[in-house]
Amino acid sequence: MYQFFVSPGQINGNDICITGGDVNHIKNVLRMKAGDEISVSNGIDGKEYRCEIASVGEEEIHCTLRFIKEEGLELPSRVYLFQGLPKADKMELIIQKAVELGVYEIIPVAMRRSVVKLDEKKAKSKITRWQGISEAAAKQSKRRIIPKVREIMSFKEAAAYAAQTDIRLLPYELAEGMAHTKELIDGLKPGQSVAVFIGPEGGFAEEEIKTAQECGIVPITMGKRILRTETAGFTILAWIMYHLEI
Repeated sequence: MYQFFVSPGQINGNDICITGGDVNHIKNVLRMKAGDEISVSNGIDGKEYRCEIASVGEEEIHCTLRFIKEEGLELPSRVYLFQGLPKADKMELIIQKAVELGVYEIIPVAMRRSVVKLDEKKAKSKITRWQGISEAAAKQSKRRIIPKVREIMSFKEAAAYAAQTDIRLLPYELAEGMAHTKELIDGLKPGQSVAVFIGPEGGFAEEEIKTAQECGIVPITMGKRILRTETAGFTILAWIMYHLEI
């Protein structure tokens, strides 16, 4: 079943109004019509609004609510991915797969060894595109929220932002053995929030590791092999999902 996102204001009692680009997609790409069933989420309350298309207009599609599914499909913990800016278009793949794996927020971080340097105009354009990728991935994976892609932060800004989370992890090739990593993952409880810091292709600079430790961010190992920046994020997110999924 196809899923679409609307703002809370577009849900009025039993009437749900879909506007914007989804109108063209529903009408001309999917070729859906009155009587077809779709799923709608408002991206906030985690509920699925199952409805039937009532009318298809040029700029609006009106649907009639049939029932609401409230069971939780999101992870029981909020996972924040702090991703060091990677080369080329890797960030698009990282966002797509992180959303599929249940991430709550993605924070791009300009780290010392990040090759990519974005000025304000380019950064704004990138964030808009990355947010669109997050929304598309959320629709495909039947998420009930659209994970937010934050503005690009410096490492110090990211460390300060991560202070709101309960557990803060940083995969690092010089960290302790796997037993320590397993202990931290196994100790994660539903409801606790998690920050995960992933370095760019060149890894973390020594001063970034020092700043991380001063801010309570714990270096962990991902095993004996060196993982690419995109692989490292997917791996630890998958571990967290496996541990938390009910």
